[in-house]
Amino acid sequence: MKDTRKHILMIDDDEDDFFLVNSLLHDVSPEQYLLEWASTYEKGIEAIERKEHELYLVDYRLGRYTGLDILHHFHHLGYEAPVIMLTGKGDYAIDNEAMMAGATDYLVKGEINGPELERAIRYGIMEFRHLRTIAENERKYFSIFEKSHDLIIIADQNKNIIEANHAALKKLSYRKEELIGLNLKTLFLLEPQARQFLEDIYKENAIVQQEFAFKSKTGQKLDVLVNASILDEQLGTFVCVAEDITAKKREEQEKRNQEKFVITGRIARVIAHEVRNPLTNILLAVGQFKDQGAEPEEGQIYLDIIERNCTRINQLITELLHSTRMMELRMQACSANTLLQKALELSADRLRLNGVHVIKHYMQPDASLCVDEEKIHIALLNIIINAIEAMPNGNGVLTVSTQREDGKVYIRIGDNGAGIPEENKGRLFDPFFTSKMKGTGLGLTSTQNIILNHKGTIQVESVPGEGSLFTVILPAGMDERP
Repeated sequence: MKDTRKHILMIDDDEDDFFLVNSLLHDVSPEQYLLEWASTYEKGIEAIERKEHELYLVDYRLGRYTGLDILHHFHHLGYEAPVIMLTGKGDYAIDNEAMMAGATDYLVKGEINGPELERAIRYGIMEFRHLRTIAENERKYFSIFEKSHDLIIIADQNKNIIEANHAALKKLSYRKEELIGLNLKTLFLLEPQARQFLEDIYKENAIVQQEFAFKSKTGQKLDVLVNASILDEQLGTFVCVAEDITAKKREEQEKRNQEKFVITGRIARVIAHEVRNPLTNILLAVGQFKDQGAEPEEGQIYLDIIERNCTRINQLITELLHSTRMMELRMQACSANTLLQKALELSADRLRLNGVHVIKHYMQPDASLCVDEEKIHIALLNIIINAIEAMPNGNGVLTVSTQREDGKVYIRIGDNGAGIPEENKGRLFDPFFTSKMKGTGLGLTSTQNIILNHKGTIQVESVPGEGSLFTVILPAGMDERP
């Protein structure tokens, strides 16, 4: 039959005390407890190391040792168990010291009665079990908190951050001491989104699966899907769990760009086939008409207009085909920093004439790219020229940088220009779309084509009135090591 009694160890060098305590327990709760005895400090240590008992009764005075030495041994073993210290009458300083050292309770010898002893033992065991359950739950939830791949941030009633997990610190590029104390609105890229979040957080259903744009300490944008709710209504604290969907959105955008590119190329070929033939006929007819030499002076003017416009249309179609077709690339190893620097040198005259200040942040060490150098120069130059034209004359600041991360090279070109209206962002790379007075609207189409042909992507972030940031992402060279 299984022994259901609670095993208790009494460490005491006085056998009479052991006999008294055992009798009191047996009288109050027969067959509920099994009290075992260790008559010396050394025997007590041996028994503790076996970890076989649910509670320990420890006499404070054990020859040249004390009950505090027993408590210290528990700490040394990393073993947690309820310990009730047995002290002499009037030893209140010792009682306090024992409790500070980790004792669950203390009893004064000579004043112990059966019910009090049994209650102290029962409560000691029950409290220890409760505390252990709480500690295990804390460890479990802390493990979930720390190991979660989502950003978890806890803020107080003033919207100041009071806790953040490892993923949040890593994604946002903050050290813990930097992030703690910051107002939550600091993490939002756009102020209207920050206001919306802080208004919605105290509503009945709080925030469920809402998309926001965060920014890291370095200013990098993070697209996040947020769930947030009140954590403690009385204290006003709330928890925000944010899934980083930046990569997912980038992949979706890349897929849309590829699909748009295929469709655009198909449309371009149709236009070329349907329009070029009649244009060729018009040009031939005009040429023959002019060769006759019999046209009046006024007719000659109209003929010149027809010829000039036909030639222009033909040129546009040629540029459209070049900007959307798959191209033959002459791939070679190139330095990312050198590619960007060369593009800046090619635009040096424009930069100087427009009084543009250039800020460079090149990665060290440099990274290798396998690209068609000439075509990448064209792509980067198109972006730089657009940035120059978007900035105020004499007050322009062009910021360029390179970065290598996860096997890819990021080339960023930012300006402090007028920015791009939200309704125009989706059309930036469409053929013939332009907001300039003069221009074909094929520069960025050609740029995107070049980047896509290199199995790369191009992203645009812009805030009207503040400027734009173009990011070209290309695969790092095969000789690069992660």
